[in-house]
Amino acid sequence: MSWSNVKLIFLREVRDQLRDRRTLFMIAVLPLLLYPLLGMSFVQISQFMHEHASRIFVISWTDVPGFPPLVDDDHFAAQWLDKNFDSELLKVKRNAPSPAASEKPAGEHAEWSESTIRQTMQDAGYDVVVYFPPDFAERLKKFRDELVNRDGRSAASLPSPEIPAPQIYWNSTKEKSEIAFNRVGPVVHRWQEAIARQTLKASNVPESAAQPFQISDNNIAEPSQREAALWSKILPFVLLIWALTGAFYPAIDLCAGEKERGTLETLLSSPAERSEIVAGKMLTVMLFSMATSLLNLASMGATGLIVMSRVGSLGKVVLGAGFGLPPWSAVLWMIVALVPVSALFAALCIALAVIARSTKEGQYYLMPLVLVAMPLLILPMAPGVELTLGTSLVPLTGLVLLLRTLLEGEWRTVLWPPMFLPVVAVTGACCYIAVRWAVDQFNKESVLFRESERLDLRLWLANAIRTRGATPTAAAAVVCGLLILVGGFFVGLLMPNLTTFSGAVVLVVVSMSVVLVPTLLMTGLFARDPSRTLLIRRVGWAPLGMAAVLAVALHPLSLALLWVLERVYPPGKAVEALENFAKLLSAQSPVWWLVPLLLGLLPAVCEEFAYRGFILSGLRRTGHKWRAILISALFFGVTHQILQQSISAFILGTILAYIAVQTGSIWPGMLIHLIHNSLIWLQEQNQDALTAFEKNHAKLAAWIEWSAFVVAAFATIGILAWFGRLRYQRTEEEAVEEAIVHEAAEAVHA
Repeated sequence: MSWSNVKLIFLREVRDQLRDRRTLFMIAVLPLLLYPLLGMSFVQISQFMHEHASRIFVISWTDVPGFPPLVDDDHFAAQWLDKNFDSELLKVKRNAPSPAASEKPAGEHAEWSESTIRQTMQDAGYDVVVYFPPDFAERLKKFRDELVNRDGRSAASLPSPEIPAPQIYWNSTKEKSEIAFNRVGPVVHRWQEAIARQTLKASNVPESAAQPFQISDNNIAEPSQREAALWSKILPFVLLIWALTGAFYPAIDLCAGEKERGTLETLLSSPAERSEIVAGKMLTVMLFSMATSLLNLASMGATGLIVMSRVGSLGKVVLGAGFGLPPWSAVLWMIVALVPVSALFAALCIALAVIARSTKEGQYYLMPLVLVAMPLLILPMAPGVELTLGTSLVPLTGLVLLLRTLLEGEWRTVLWPPMFLPVVAVTGACCYIAVRWAVDQFNKESVLFRESERLDLRLWLANAIRTRGATPTAAAAVVCGLLILVGGFFVGLLMPNLTTFSGAVVLVVVSMSVVLVPTLLMTGLFARDPSRTLLIRRVGWAPLGMAAVLAVALHPLSLALLWVLERVYPPGKAVEALENFAKLLSAQSPVWWLVPLLLGLLPAVCEEFAYRGFILSGLRRTGHKWRAILISALFFGVTHQILQQSISAFILGTILAYIAVQTGSIWPGMLIHLIHNSLIWLQEQNQDALTAFEKNHAKLAAWIEWSAFVVAAFATIGILAWFGRLRYQRTEEEAVEEAIVHEAAEAVHA
């Protein structure tokens, strides 16, 4: 790669973008205007944002001599309110314990059932109703008198007071009612505690008996740490979402826009290589992405500080008392994190933008990218989600959690164990894959020079069937994978509701039908040669024998992988539901061979024809063997839905797809799949005996496990190397792609 060419392309693209008034407005002008305008609007609206008084209705309570009063005129007694609480925020109305119906105001009823209370709240507009049973005061007074006049008897010897409980009614669907309940609850609770203390005192029992000690809570966080904790939840999300937004629109203009202007052909005909063109455009998009993110953060922070100082106490209510400037270290960490994030988003946006035929079409591609990125950015904001080994391996999520941890000053969590290493590795791998994808898109003439056309589904389907090849296209393979994925998702929702053996059998059959039926239908529609598409080809005994040995060798490795995954990602309710499903089948099966048939043979046949047959054959039409292997394995893994199963299924699917490519046959992979599932079922059937053996012979069991793992690892590597020496039949697209790569390598060498 010539960096001088990259520099020229970079300067050219930057100059063109700086001449574009729309780009300058989106990146520089809009952030400087948007947030001040929003801040001005908030200040104007804040004059209408004040606390409203709550209307409280107290039923069947009158003050009893000897008890502290609950209500003083039309307010709660001041002694039950907080020192700084405005008593005018609680407007109280009460009625007599048993008034005549004629004395009741409109909207009240003679009998206070729950339905009448609900109707009264609706008709009279009360936010909360506090209801005391009619004999509540008499029974409370009677209990206190018995406790005071017990004539030397112990309090335990007195009969139970059986005082009816007061009721507080509120409506959680109405915000005013919920606010009123939060105000009334502490008041009634303090009044109750005062009655308890007074009763103890009257019966010659120390008041401290009700609460012999106090619990003091101490927040050890420094004020600066509290401010950093607030910023750590806001800044990473805003930083990344604006980096994505800032990368997309320049990428559309640099790719789809050049197609419309007719300048892309001139650039492609220059001496610069396609990778150099992508690098120059990518650096340009990165620059504007970083500028957009930083300018938006600066404008938002400055406006926020000014607005919060203007609205005063309301700002503290909205953002907390510890709102202030973020620590200076936050700026450094955000700039460091912004570089790889901008590179990732720039590569993805360029790859998507070059697919688009026009800028209008390119804008439609923003929504899928946002829908994929948004859950990964929101997940770190969920309660209880912290930086662990499992979360650090999730793209974008691990980076947001790492930023949050650094902003909070938790250096020990980041440095030991070194949690930043998996985050850096995953982010770097995602950037590399995205860049390679963008370069590949620029190397495809069919992508670069596509013209706008109207989509007619009927004509497209008819043309796809009429011009079908021996094997399906990559698009048909992806559609088949998506259909299986969606169908499997809805079928999987039925698993927790199963209680009978027949229902479990029906679920297995339906699940496999969702996999096999679309595969067979699309094979008939989009492939002229079903046997070549599904890899139905005879193979010798040697590959079958090696496949059987490999299946046995993979079992200890899969158990070790599952052990690791369960510690990185602790199993949840979905794993428990799957285990209960397997136990249901095993416990109620009328014959022993039915469960291996349902869980072993049926999935092996259906899933192999789908993933290592139709989908793999279609993806190989792209000309990249390993890309086809990995994408087909990804479909196979995601279909399993449970995270631990998905990861192990992806690894197994990669091995099975590799063997299918090397042998050109579906049968070795199907045999491995069958033996692998059967071994898992056999282990579950004998789990109690294995657990007892491990308990009684711990050292011997550990030695056997480690020996089996080492032997299985060497056997797996050796067998895969044996399959790698087989001469596989390349597709036409793979042969062309290999020739292009070979010519490019020779040109570089020359």
